[in-house]
Amino acid sequence: MLSLNHIVNRTSPPAPWKEGDNIPWDDPEFSKRMLAEHLSQDHDLASRRTERIDAHVAQLLEDLPQPPAGILDLACGPGLYLSRLCAAGYTGVGIDFSPASIEYAKLTRSDVEYRLDYLRTADFGTGFGAVLLLYGQINVFRRAEARSILARARAALAPGGVIVLEPQMYEQVEQAGHVAPAWSSHAAGLFSADAHILLTEAFWDEPSTTATQRFYAIDVATGGVRRHALSTIAYTDTELVGMLKKAGFDEIESRASLTDEQVGDGLYALIASAR
Repeated sequence: MLSLNHIVNRTSPPAPWKEGDNIPWDDPEFSKRMLAEHLSQDHDLASRRTERIDAHVAQLLEDLPQPPAGILDLACGPGLYLSRLCAAGYTGVGIDFSPASIEYAKLTRSDVEYRLDYLRTADFGTGFGAVLLLYGQINVFRRAEARSILARARAALAPGGVIVLEPQMYEQVEQAGHVAPAWSSHAAGLFSADAHILLTEAFWDEPSTTATQRFYAIDVATGGVRRHALSTIAYTDTELVGMLKKAGFDEIESRASLTDEQVGDGLYALIASAR
């Protein structure tokens, strides 16, 4: 727990990833609060709402190998995609480092293997027909980590398998790095289960094309401060295509969306085949 002095004397701007690799998805209590955001039908901030997930899965059924091919869902969250795909006849493995999400996914479909693990270091296995890395998750890893994930994803695929990558658009990430500072009050929320004031600020680092967001949750009762930071890389389509090719993918198709519906969520799709 930090003090208010840490806000007053904070370094500005922060170097990307200097204040942590990510917000604490793996903390048990935080992950419970995040799970509620994943499942919320009031917004699409953590996961898409049910109607949109159903539309995406319908499109994926046209792009993926036929069932019962194996699906590897990286950063699977509570299994909202993989559980639907396995209900359609696929087999699957989902990997995420949020314990509450993994427990929820296991309860949803006990016949699917859901693993609590870190994508930076996890053994992905082999023999899959497709790998999914959706909803902008590729952007929250350092470039070397993203390259490692793509290389291990390629090694996990059977010959002729495909990867479906859903990165954030460059402009979306850059815009996030220029959002003005703001504050809000909460009886409870994602960053604290208790009453708190939430301060947010954002920074854009042009040399590394990285947006960093800071979140300060000030406990109303004690004045204690919890600080979290999230750094997100803005990739051009050209850079990501180059990374996929270097990892061993080809026949790379870039789409404006996973579906024909343009929903303006700042994401697009790259679909590539294993060489």
